[in-house]
Amino acid sequence: MENLPVWAARLRAERRDKCWTQREMARALADAADPHTRARLPTRDSLTRMIKDWEAGKHRPKDPYPVLYCRAFGIDEAELFPGDTANKAQRSDLSQSETDDEINALELAQCVAASDVGNETLERLELVVDDLATAYPSTPPDELLPRIRKHLTYAMSLLDAKKTLIEHRRLLVVGGWLSLLASTCNIDLRRFPAANAQLKSAAQLAKHTEHPELAAWCLETEAWQAVTNGDYGRALTLSHGAQAIAPHGSSAYIQATAQEGRVWARMGAAHETRDALNRVARLVSPLPMPDRPEHHYRYDPAKSDAYVATTLSWLGDPAAEQYARQVLARLETATDGSPRPRRAVSARIDLALALMAANQPDEAGQLVLTAVTSGLLVPSNYWRAKEVIRAIEVRHLPEAVELREAYRELCRP
Repeated sequence: MENLPVWAARLRAERRDKCWTQREMARALADAADPHTRARLPTRDSLTRMIKDWEAGKHRPKDPYPVLYCRAFGIDEAELFPGDTANKAQRSDLSQSETDDEINALELAQCVAASDVGNETLERLELVVDDLATAYPSTPPDELLPRIRKHLTYAMSLLDAKKTLIEHRRLLVVGGWLSLLASTCNIDLRRFPAANAQLKSAAQLAKHTEHPELAAWCLETEAWQAVTNGDYGRALTLSHGAQAIAPHGSSAYIQATAQEGRVWARMGAAHETRDALNRVARLVSPLPMPDRPEHHYRYDPAKSDAYVATTLSWLGDPAAEQYARQVLARLETATDGSPRPRRAVSARIDLALALMAANQPDEAGQLVLTAVTSGLLVPSNYWRAKEVIRAIEVRHLPEAVELREAYRELCRP
């Protein structure tokens, strides 16, 4: 790929992250200008040509355009235009090399296709989405995000290429799924401004392409973010909204129903919680095990059991202990497919919470300590471990000191 100045690559990447064409970027710059400045701007066609030159690194934008770019993107000028310095050295780690190889393969497919985009390129991009969604349960979010960003940048670079209407829609759907997965990773990392921007982009692409499954997953993801923030009323509304637009029986529909059950459990509504769990059970019972059960956007029976364990533990139901033990045993032996270490960490926390309710604090403390020190607990789930640690502290148990210190170490930047 071409060797661009840092600022030129950033201008292009930020535009593509927002799924804007260069002409739409010109409109965004004009919209960001005050009335006096707007009156002095060139025509839309001229501004579009200037954007092409800037993104190609031919020359750096001059006033007032740096300020307009920063307003349009919501980024500080010092960050967006750090100076015409050499590109940062390429990372030498394996994951970066693998991502470069993936992009090179996609570009080769594009070159040999009959059109500027072509079915071959789109099929490969759609497979990449599946691969990344499958990698999500076992890959730390800060390691997965660079791969997602790079593929999203490449996919959005094709927006300016010649293609059919069907190819254009497929490309936007790919961009939607990648934006949604990037948002999910940022929610896991508690980077909410970035997560919200990506989630908004994914929702816009779902609406533009009339893709109800993608749109429903956007709402369900936002519901999970609300749960992690303790905003249960909003989470319930979003879960119901996702069910309303998702195709009945689809993975998004089942996930939104399960999310509803978890929200009711957090609110202490036992009847509503069990009603939601029963609805999920009826939806899941006829499902076969998918070819790739680790796929984040494909529901499977094993995921259902894990959600039941979480929901019952939040509700304080005695049955939570047995469910959580069974889930943890299956995840640790990988009887339902590839190992899913992050699910296993969550199952340990679920079991610990259930054990606290059953007055078994010693085992609960050991389970939480294992989860906290595993290196697999993502920031969006820290609060779940903290709940158990707080319950142990309230009882003034001796293991509370070690748990609190481990939790402080976990939260240290």
